[in-house]
Amino acid sequence: MTITIPDELIEQAHLAPNELRTDLAAYLYEHRRLTLGQARRLAGMDLLTFQHELANRDIVIQFGVDDLEKDMKNLKMI
Repeated sequence: MTITIPDELIEQAHLAPNELRTDLAAYLYEHRRLTLGQARRLAGMDLLTFQHELANRDIVIQFGVDDLEKDMKNLKMI
C-alpha cells in the first residue's frame, strides 16, 4: 500500500519526509501497533539509531516475558 501526502501539507507541518517517517514509526511503536524491528524499518534506521530516537522521545523500549526468556536462553549458550 502507498500513502500519498501532499507536499504542501508536509511543508506546512515543517517536516522533512524522513522526519515524518520517524514520527510515524515512533508513534506506531509506542502504541504497540508495530514491533521494534518493523518500526525501525519504517523509520529507515538501524536498530541502535532507532532505539536512541525512542529514548530521545522518552518512549520506553517494550521488553516482555518472551524477550526475557529468549535472552536467558542466549546467555546459557555462551
